[in-house]
Amino acid sequence: MAAISSDPALARQFAVTVVERLRQAGHETYWAGGCVRDDLLGRTPADYDVATAARPDEVRQVFGHRRTLAVGAAFGVITVLGPKGAGQVEVATFRADAAYTDGRHPAGVTFCSAREDAQRRDFTINGLFLDPLSGAVHDFVGGRDDLAAGVVRAIGVPAMRFGEDHLRMLRAVRFAAFFGFALDDETRTAVERMAHLVTSVSPERIAAELRAMVSRAGRRRALELLDETGLAREVLPELAPGPGADAAGRGRWQDAAAIVAALDEPDLPRALAILAAGHDGGVVRQVGGRLRLSNHETKTAGWLWEAVAAIGGEAAATLCSRPWSSVQPWLAHDQAAALADVLRARAACGHGEAAAAAWITAQVTRPRAELDPPPLVTGDDLLAAGVPPGKAVGKALARIRGLQLDGVIATRAEALATLGGD
Repeated sequence: MAAISSDPALARQFAVTVVERLRQAGHETYWAGGCVRDDLLGRTPADYDVATAARPDEVRQVFGHRRTLAVGAAFGVITVLGPKGAGQVEVATFRADAAYTDGRHPAGVTFCSAREDAQRRDFTINGLFLDPLSGAVHDFVGGRDDLAAGVVRAIGVPAMRFGEDHLRMLRAVRFAAFFGFALDDETRTAVERMAHLVTSVSPERIAAELRAMVSRAGRRRALELLDETGLAREVLPELAPGPGADAAGRGRWQDAAAIVAALDEPDLPRALAILAAGHDGGVVRQVGGRLRLSNHETKTAGWLWEAVAAIGGEAAATLCSRPWSSVQPWLAHDQAAALADVLRARAACGHGEAAAAAWITAQVTRPRAELDPPPLVTGDDLLAAGVPPGKAVGKALARIRGLQLDGVIATRAEALATLGGD
């Protein structure tokens, strides 16, 4: 895919220019794939892909070697670099794919016509070509009708499309959920029958699809479809209800889907923390390791799970009456805003008290100096005051910090004066 541009207007104009230049050189050329789908739906494309009859070396001749990258040339793809702010465009030669041997990539490609090229693509709504100069749409797969009807349909025989690339099953769910479309019956049946094959896809690519699903519009439906098709049991076996799950188990997943949908700033760590509610805390680390998430994502999800378990079920009156030192470590954490978002979403779905979520939100938005004042003393101060090295220093620091946060002491001298009781 082409890189996302910083300026949609410049990106669009550059994508038009790429088509113009290749046409002027005598090559049949169109916009292709997702950008056509988005354009026809009245959405601003995130990026632009171009399909052409020009061979890779001919594309480089048109734009020059300094403005092109040939990293995908073996599959007929050349990246054309645009001017500042316009991003880049991937230009792919019309091609037919050889057999897929790894459930992800074809063994090779042969160059062909636009009609044949359309047949190798995943879904009809992604198999359209658009002439941006005339506005003409070239539809060899029935994609326009499916766009109008709101249907995600695999091109040709669904089992063949998913057999070529197992990741397409997750993409089918993502597209259906994001656009609010229905899965074509044959396409859905194939997903349900072949869901177990998705485990052959690299963990990184599965994680990327999950990130996209839970962070965009339609995320509740995406999670529901993952469960209904059996994909959830394959990509999130630690969290998803199993084949024989009772109503309570399925209900937890449905409740979690609703809470994820209610997030203000959804992302994968928040979604995982929500889905893991009711499970053992270690399950988040298991998921993070298996999907090869970044350390930051895994730690954030795990911390959110712990924070919700610690204070997520308390009423506002209880929180207000607790010593400040017992809640401050949660609210001064660098992910406290994410915690407030999760607790607000939970309360909106009937899990937890709205007033408590509002109180926590108010606390985490306080000035940092109030929320997390500098410690009154350091470990060196305690050593100089005669506290023996080792655990005694940590214990004393924690006790002094608690007294400071609870307003019992406010100066260094008062902090040191408490050492007489140790």
